[in-house]
Amino acid sequence: MPFMMMHHDVDPALVIKGEIGDLSSFELFNNQILVATYIRPKMTKSGILLADQTTDEDRYQSKVGLLLKTGPRAFEPNADGWFDGESFNLDDWLVFRPSDGWQITVHGVLCRILNDTQIKGRVQNPDEVW
Repeated sequence: MPFMMMHHDVDPALVIKGEIGDLSSFELFNNQILVATYIRPKMTKSGILLADQTTDEDRYQSKVGLLLKTGPRAFEPNADGWFDGESFNLDDWLVFRPSDGWQITVHGVLCRILNDTQIKGRVQNPDEVW
């Protein structure tokens, strides 16, 4: 089954980065990362309106986030083979379990602080995962 394409007037990564602003004073330690929680818009590309309850649930159950900041040792290869041959960049859409990490709000944007090893994958489009 194809994923549900959502209607975006503006690229959601640009929206998040515009809302969160400057993160230069936000410091992460060790292998921690900061991701902004992806919250779907209320309308699909085909014009179906989602109920408020559906999009509100993304605040707690979203499995995708935009990588905004990394700690000094995030994504370094280790003895267990994590991240060998992988590279991660700011603005990557990353997949994680909804129960992982610490949910916080930074500059009014819902985010999570995760350990790098809690990342399960990467997608090109945040609508690919629910």
